[in-house]
Amino acid sequence: MSKICQITGKKAIVGNNVSHSKRRTKRKFHPNLFSKRYYLPEEERWISLKISAAGMRMINKKGLAAALKEATEKGYIMNY
Repeated sequence: MSKICQITGKKAIVGNNVSHSKRRTKRKFHPNLFSKRYYLPEEERWISLKISAAGMRMINKKGLAAALKEATEKGYIMNY
């Protein structure tokens, strides 16, 4: 599975390493991802998500069902 958050859609972005002499080389900035299990009471089962820290805060704020619905509509998660 790739390094993409299934709730927010965050993925790696490209930037530069800048040395003391200002020489630039390419690098990637990866999102802060975790593998986490959540209990979905509507379906009475556990689901596993690869989720960023911002995604966890979104679930705490909106609720799991609302966050999953929004992520599915945006195409970040196909089936959970």
